[in-house]
Formats: sequence, structure tokens, C-alpha cells
Amino acid sequence: MKKISIGSWAYAIGPYQKKPVPWAEVTQKLKALHFDGIELGGFAPHPNPDDLATKDQRQACKDQMKKLGLGWSGLAANLWAEHLIDTEDTSVYLNVFRKNLQFCVDLGIPAIRVDAVQPPTIFDKVDVNVARKRVVDTWKICAAEAADKGVRVTWEFEPGFAFNKPSDILQILDEVNNDNFGVLFDTCHGHMVAGIGARQWGKKETLPGGVLEFARKLRGKINHLHLIDSDNTLHGDETSTHAPFGQGVIDFDTLMPELAKNNMGHNWWTIDLCFWEDAWRVTEDCKKAVDVLNKKFG
Repeated sequence: MKKISIGSWAYAIGPYQKKPVPWAEVTQKLKALHFDGIELGGFAPHPNPDDLATKDQRQACKDQMKKLGLGWSGLAANLWAEHLIDTEDTSVYLNVFRKNLQFCVDLGIPAIRVDAVQPPTIFDKVDVNVARKRVVDTWKICAAEAADKGVRVTWEFEPGFAFNKPSDILQILDEVNNDNFGVLFDTCHGHMVAGIGARQWGKKETLPGGVLEFARKLRGKINHLHLIDSDNTLHGDETSTHAPFGQGVIDFDTLMPELAKNNMGHNWWTIDLCFWEDAWRVTEDCKKAVDVLNKKFG
């Protein structure tokens, strides 16, 4: 059986931006719902490297999680204010990554999430080959430095960020070429990228077999999973709608056996309710849905 976590960002951004759910309330409720852990959105008001600046503060947070019997499945590092594609000098991005990497080490978080930061429209300004080289060269450094600290790097592709075609994703994975670097396969993003071709720059690229075919192509390269449904739409015309299970079109009974073929090096599945209007209310139902999948395929 897999350990189940959920991304804390669902209760801190988007619809919850002006009234986030307090961290203590998040941890208590998730414990009551029998979650095994939390995937941390590393930005205020939840624990983050700036607000927990000292070793003692970080140890206290770690101890609190241990007391509750909750683990960490990963960190969504706050890198969105940085520049990756549209700059020749990625040193600032790297330094912020390193700050978050040390935060992972101090809290015992085993994985750190990255993305391409800039939207797909960036290719109107930056040559795609130049952009790819900047991303690959930077992530090679990230993967190597994280490996030295025992933290896994996982790249979440999605319609809202550059390099969101199946061939782009496979090429970047091959070019980074580090065992400590893999892809975060979010099921709604996988569907919108491979089945719909949402927000792709230039000629649209989809796969006849949609999300399932893409999962097969990525077999062995997936090192993290986010599970959620898709209703074929984008949230705010930017990123995939993270629809609760049963409110979308993904056939999990077909997809999960394929995803289960990946040896990810860990035992976590993470629910992602990013930007869902009433994420707090539907969390319990999503946990029950994933528990059913866990019994079948975990």
C-alpha cells in the first residue's frame, strides 16, 4: 500500500489566498482524515525557508510533524519569482533553489519540485533551443547538488509553463540525464498535455492514446505522482483544472496500473487540489477516492 499525502498549497493560494487555512488546522485535519503526510507548498503562511530561518525553528516544525505521525512527501519550492528561461544568468534561480534544498535537508523532506517558471509564450521572445539549453544546464546543477544532499529533484510539466509538449518533456529528461532527476506526473496535467495539447506554442502535439500513452512513454522516468481528475478545461486559461475524482474524464482504472510500473524510489502518492474553489471541503472525498485506488493498485 502507498502512503498518501496532499499538497498544502491547495489551502493557501488561489481561492484561499485572502484567507488561507492555518497550518495547525491543516495538520490536525489531515491527521484526522488518516493522511500519512503532507506535500509542502513552501511559501507563507505555511512553513517556508524564510519564515523558518533558524535551525531551531525548523527542528520544531519537524518535531511537530513527527508528533502527529505525519511525514513529508515533498516540497513545492517557491521559485516562481525567479528567471530561468529569459536570462543568461541563472545564478539567482540557483541560489534560491539551494535555499529551498537546505530547507528540505533540515526538515527531512525527500523531494523538491521544479518547473520551467515562464509561460509557453516566452518562445515569442526567446529561441526555443536557447531556452532549452538554459533549463537543462541549470537543472543538471540542481540534480547533482540535490543528489549530494540526498534529495530527489522532480520536474512538474504543465500547460501553464514552457516545454509542455510530450516530445519537449522527453527531450529535456534525456538531456538532463541524471538518476536524481525525473518527472512529476500529475494526472490532470498529463491529460491536458498529451490528450488536449493545451497552451502549446506553435504546432499542437498530442498523442493518440492520450495520457495513458504518455505515461507509457515516460515509464522509468517518473519519480513522483500527483493524482487528480481532469474535466478537459484550464483554470483561468492558464493551467489544468484540478477536478476532484469523479468530476472529470480520466480512467484511473486503466491509468494507475501503468503508473504503478514506475519504481520511483519511494512509496508516496500525492493528491493535488490546486486552485479548486472548495478544496478544504472536498479533501475528505478525495482521500476516500485515493484509498480505493490504493487498495486496487497500491
